[in-house]
Amino acid sequence: MAKLAVVTRKTGPSKPQGSGWSVYKRLIKYVKPFLGVFLIAVFANIVFSGIDSVFAYLLKPILNKGFIKPDPVFLKWIPLIIVGLFVVRAMMNMIGSYCMSLVARSVVMGLRRNIFDHFLRLPCSFYDHHSSGELLSILVYNAAQISSSTTNAVITIVQSGALVIGLFIVMFTISWQLSLVFLSIIPIIALLVKLSSLRMRHMSKNAQDAMGSITHVTEEALEGYKVVRTFGGREYEAKKFNKATEGQIGWELKLVIVGAISDSSVQLIGVSALAMMIFMATNHIGVSHMSAGGFTAVVASMMALLKPMRNLTSVNSIIQRGLAGAESIFMLIDEPVEKDNGKIELDRATGHIEYKHVTFRYSQSPHEILHDISFNVPAGKCYALVGRSGSGKSTLVSLLPRFYDIEEGQLLIDGVDAFDITLADLRRQFALVSQHVILFNDTIAANITYGAHEQELTDADIIAAAQAAHAMEFIEKLPNGIHTRVGENGVLLSGGQRQRLAIARAILKNAPILILDEATSALDTESERYIQAALNEVMKNRTTLVIAHRLSTIENADCILVMDQGRIIEQGTHQELLAKRDHYYRLYTMHFEEQPIKNTPETLAEVI
Repeated sequence: MAKLAVVTRKTGPSKPQGSGWSVYKRLIKYVKPFLGVFLIAVFANIVFSGIDSVFAYLLKPILNKGFIKPDPVFLKWIPLIIVGLFVVRAMMNMIGSYCMSLVARSVVMGLRRNIFDHFLRLPCSFYDHHSSGELLSILVYNAAQISSSTTNAVITIVQSGALVIGLFIVMFTISWQLSLVFLSIIPIIALLVKLSSLRMRHMSKNAQDAMGSITHVTEEALEGYKVVRTFGGREYEAKKFNKATEGQIGWELKLVIVGAISDSSVQLIGVSALAMMIFMATNHIGVSHMSAGGFTAVVASMMALLKPMRNLTSVNSIIQRGLAGAESIFMLIDEPVEKDNGKIELDRATGHIEYKHVTFRYSQSPHEILHDISFNVPAGKCYALVGRSGSGKSTLVSLLPRFYDIEEGQLLIDGVDAFDITLADLRRQFALVSQHVILFNDTIAANITYGAHEQELTDADIIAAAQAAHAMEFIEKLPNGIHTRVGENGVLLSGGQRQRLAIARAILKNAPILILDEATSALDTESERYIQAALNEVMKNRTTLVIAHRLSTIENADCILVMDQGRIIEQGTHQELLAKRDHYYRLYTMHFEEQPIKNTPETLAEVI
């Protein structure tokens, strides 16, 4: 028979992240919904700094009209003016800080929502190459860096920038000649800031990556605490953690050094300009006669300029931290999500499955895991997959719900290419019970009903599913029954109890296709017998794919597929394959010989 035409699908790479300005523009999009509050914050901070500039200017009339040539009217009103300005200044500071913090936290909340939503839509292949600790660090630490950077940096830029402009206006109003001297240092400071920015961004990125390593090491040690204790790994884990923290601290200290050098350089340049201006004013070099009040106001403005200029320089390190954090977040958000190009809606499939010349390899792997796989599963039938570890069994069934997309061939559900069905409808057709049970830190009821949120379920429905999975025998003994919390990943339950809850969850979903990946692996012999009876009921009128090493879970399958090195090398019923005395027979004698063979006397005699 002629081989069908090969269908090939490829995924494209993600786009590289752009420049710092492109990161700025993307952050601004998150600010737009809060533009009104942001403008209020900017206005309040400008007024706050403007009042500081007014204080510097008031030194001239206070000295001239208060001491040199006293003015009674001025002396009467100046205390009230100063108090009034301070009251307004305090109000503007409070309003500006609150509004800016509100905007910053709202932006971070929006970013975190986008990140979390993106986590849920990323393909499985992404998680194969990224640790959960690294991703949690981006969600928590890097986003927090943006919050603090946005708040502190914007307030500093607006307040210090407005103050610098205001003080320059005061200086130009009194003596434009001296002001030009101070203004001449601005290009030098700008060049210094530009040179330090690139270095700080690089260091900030490395510091944030190091924080991801700390999170990863901590998460592994906490999740594997039993292994750590059993195998005496406490010192080893402590060394790993210390190495990660030392690396992070190293980058943080380098940031401090670069920031301190940049800050000190700006101060030195500013003080040099200030000394030059005082020298020119006192020696009347290029400067006309100035009153004592005018000279005092200019010098006070010059002195006052040093702090905001220092702030504007030091804020660069804060900005670079925020940009590095934002860049890593946007790189994550730019990761391509699962392809969902399907247009066909599928309410409930009959369960007919067909693999046509399917070939698959994991991303970044040069070797094919599955080679030209073809087989047909009629609706309502049970097919079992057996083979040595690494033969491709779990990979084969993981293609059904499109956890991974095939490179070549077709995978059909009821005669329709799975690639053409919407992801939501496709995955609605499957219930999964795997070897590694995932339970959420919630109640037993919430874990059993997970995946059946659209159904209106009562406690009676949940209990019925638990009874079918033989889980009520231990649930009834718990203090709150089905409303008892199970702890993180079901830590408060035994392995067999967790497995039975997973089976109850699959029962309640009532999907037409059931995938059992070592579903009874964590059960003792007695529990397995009960669960197998429950599974036999669940499997009726459902298409079932079973991956198992235990004979009891596969011997009654309608067909057994024997896999080796990504290929199907044998298929048939349990009795047929034993009679062949080939690959399945050898697997059986290796793994199942401790269990009795439920077979005909003739076949049993052959095996013996």
